[in-house]
Amino acid sequence: MAGTGKAHLRSAGAVLRAEDLVVEFPLRGGKRVHAVSGVDFDILPGETLALVGESGSGKSTTAKAIVQLEKPTAGHVHFEGDDLTVLRSGALRQVRSRLQMVFQDPIASLNPWREVLDIVAEPLQIWRRGTRREQLDAARAAMRSVGLDPETMGGRRASELSGGQCQRVSIARALMLEPRVVICDEPVAALDVSVQAQILNLLGDLKAQLDLSMLFISHDLAVVRMVSDRVMVMYLGKICEVASAASLYEAPSHPYTTLLLGSIPRLGQAPAAPGYGLGTEIPSPVDPPSGCRFRTRCPLATDLCTKEEPVLKEIAKDHYVACHHRNQRRPDADQR
Repeated sequence: MAGTGKAHLRSAGAVLRAEDLVVEFPLRGGKRVHAVSGVDFDILPGETLALVGESGSGKSTTAKAIVQLEKPTAGHVHFEGDDLTVLRSGALRQVRSRLQMVFQDPIASLNPWREVLDIVAEPLQIWRRGTRREQLDAARAAMRSVGLDPETMGGRRASELSGGQCQRVSIARALMLEPRVVICDEPVAALDVSVQAQILNLLGDLKAQLDLSMLFISHDLAVVRMVSDRVMVMYLGKICEVASAASLYEAPSHPYTTLLLGSIPRLGQAPAAPGYGLGTEIPSPVDPPSGCRFRTRCPLATDLCTKEEPVLKEIAKDHYVACHHRNQRRPDADQR
């Protein structure tokens, strides 16, 4: 499953493109944490790419490497013609104004002692765009665009807001500099289900209104289905499947993707019986398995999976899979 290859990359027109992205963290004794191992992807203007996988698959590290919060060990990140991995601090700072991030913990990402209106206006203050009155007017407009009344909420502190309100403030702040791409790192994971739906609808509306491109990171495939145009499934630092959202949900072709989709709770159905696969522990990124990294949990694994890493291959239009045995199924697959 977890494989390599660039067949899924589009030839031109991407606003954001990562190639051969590697992020490793050194440990004592010469060992290294292999967090991201040769990841490639691109995002077209106005497109939402969802990056999904379990905790520990390298999703958040990939996001941080894109904006250079974690310096990649190797590889390149191209954004609007600039290679972010070689830019110096001043030039990188300029680029980051067009590449914004919404973090997973909405409460921790805001200063609890500052008033909301000042938090939203801060990007314009830092970049010295407009007068103070113009900055505050723009902040009020941004608050309204995310469903917050600036007259009621603007004078409150972040510590007085709910998690959903804090996430709306974070989104408003991210939009202040009119970015081309917004990276959403698990933006609804810490929220109640009803609030999740509100935030997801909000992101969809803003994307359409502002023609945003988005990288949406989540471990929840049910959430991803609501917002994504294209989905990339990641496991232990590697890509295993890339497809349009419709194709992935209608015809998942990788064992790991199938197991992830099977784990989604459904109303009126009893929980699936425990079996081989996601119930077992994810291997350590310090010493990942040889060959296919998913083989230690895969119901289809053979000796070939131990010896040879699979390569992403196109199996249908805009549907790519890295698996030696993608056409095979477990005998009890229909009963799971």
